[in-house]
Amino acid sequence: MELYQQTIHQLHSLLKSKKISSVELTKAFLQRISEQDSRIGAYISVTGDTALHQAAQADKLIAHGNDISILTGIPLAIKDNMCTKGLKTTCASRILGDFTPPYDATAIEKLKQQHYVLLGKTNMDEFAMGSSTENSGVRPTHNPWDLNRVPGGSSGGSAAAVASQQAVAALGSDTGGSIRQPAACCGVVGLKPTYGLISRYGLVAFASSLDQIGPITRDVRDAALLLNVIAGHDHRDSTSAPQSLPDFTAKLGKPIEGLKIGLPREYFSAGLGQEVAAGIDNARNILEKLGASFAEVSLPHTEYGIATYYILATAEASSNLARYDGVKYGYRHQDYDNLLQMYENSRAAGFGDEVKRRIMLGTYVLSSGYYDAYYLKAQKVRSLIIRDFEELFAEYDLLLTPTIPAPAFKLGERTADPLTMYLSDIFTISANLAGLPAISVPSGFSSSKLPLGLQLMGPPFSETKILQVAHAFEQETDYHLQHP
Repeated sequence: MELYQQTIHQLHSLLKSKKISSVELTKAFLQRISEQDSRIGAYISVTGDTALHQAAQADKLIAHGNDISILTGIPLAIKDNMCTKGLKTTCASRILGDFTPPYDATAIEKLKQQHYVLLGKTNMDEFAMGSSTENSGVRPTHNPWDLNRVPGGSSGGSAAAVASQQAVAALGSDTGGSIRQPAACCGVVGLKPTYGLISRYGLVAFASSLDQIGPITRDVRDAALLLNVIAGHDHRDSTSAPQSLPDFTAKLGKPIEGLKIGLPREYFSAGLGQEVAAGIDNARNILEKLGASFAEVSLPHTEYGIATYYILATAEASSNLARYDGVKYGYRHQDYDNLLQMYENSRAAGFGDEVKRRIMLGTYVLSSGYYDAYYLKAQKVRSLIIRDFEELFAEYDLLLTPTIPAPAFKLGERTADPLTMYLSDIFTISANLAGLPAISVPSGFSSSKLPLGLQLMGPPFSETKILQVAHAFEQETDYHLQHP
């Protein structure tokens, strides 16, 4: 097996035993990127010099016999909406095309403390607004399993980088499914943690009550290992949860006998593809043989999830993106006669169509005369969605659902129809609205050899249990071992 095909825990063992060096490993990935990424477009920027310097520093620690961490010398990729000190953070947008942050996001700080290696910043839908990574202001990303198809979004670059072996693992962000949906499309593992478990400090905001950083990895153990590093309370983020942290690997390999798992009937509607449904049936059979029990349950307000999400997310986006005006930082249009014209021209030229669409939607639902009719009503429905989950989790340990309704669609297939595009997130947005942890793991392949994914959701801060069940399923299949 090539070095670039292995997992974090496998490479850690090789580094610790000094069978390989971090510089050797990093060069293997940089070579892989140079060979593959011109076709895939997973990266916005490749930080080769930084990576080799960090790898050399890691090798010194290993050579001196230090007790190295699980991530020491491990090459990772970072979604380009997380601040990296001294390295561009563009959010795949023209308006931030030249922005170099003077500080690191908390998640990046934690990775640096473990002496990781940064391969580069990955492509995404502009400001994380999209489900296909076609809304990138740089270029679209292609699915490694079929270059004519999308990788999902908005963390499509991170998922494609891991699936095509251009990074051992990556960080993404999830506002309405933006980690789990591309993970399913690309045949990798994607975890959206509980809201507040990982600091959002230094994550460029899209919708502040929904955004969450999380790992995209080759297997479930790697997701747990990365979560161990990046989770934790941060006083710089007022929404960060002051939660005591378990070892997220502690229950991996433990029996799942006796766990009760619900199957929400609203997630198995007429729009669900037959091959996706067959994958979920197979997963149920596997988990039942391992001792879990299943029952059909109901989340009655699920049907309002899409409408609720696209009111609240766009409202928050309108507020968060008001700061990009061409004054303090970012793109400034050169053609203007007064201050107002400078604002207008800078934002018109700096933002892409999808970002403009969401800003306008958000501004509308927050406007005088419409606030009560849309935004306030959506907040009330959000409360009902949260209550649905609370009632189920009083009786059930987890919920099992599809991650995506169908395999990855073709590039360009939905760009002219925003409503159809928005429905790509139909199974993932409820976890964000309720602040719940959820994971997507590979559940098989379609007849056209495209990956499929299943989703496990749990109550707040139940990551160890979600990872336990996901790992149990993974150990009974080989889907995660297959490469494009």
